[in-house]
Amino acid sequence: QVQLVESGGGLVQSGGSLRLSCAASGITSTFYALGWYRQAPGKQRELVMTTTAGNEINVADFVQGRFSVSRDDYKSEVYLQMNSLQPEDTALYFCYARQIRFGTREYWGRGTQVTVSS
Repeated sequence: QVQLVESGGGLVQSGGSLRLSCAASGITSTFYALGWYRQAPGKQRELVMTTTAGNEINVADFVQGRFSVSRDDYKSEVYLQMNSLQPEDTALYFCYARQIRFGTREYWGRGTQVTVSS
């Protein structure tokens, strides 16, 4: 059974930082692009950043160098370091896995809430 479990969300003041973690189980992580999406209230889910085992990174325009994504394939984990957080970054952040080798499956975590106060 595949599971993606996020942690690290919380409440932070504007300009602060948070580091999100996602532990994946039930997959061979090197076969997957791993990363993060987010969904704010009343808005569609949108890409934040994803990365492959070959370090190919896909990043949304709004990141503007404030966030970085990394992964540890020995632990099957992916991380999102978020700096210079702004109130508009408030959202539910979802861990995401998309198979890029030997298949096309996708998986989602349940999300971790990030709230940025002004």
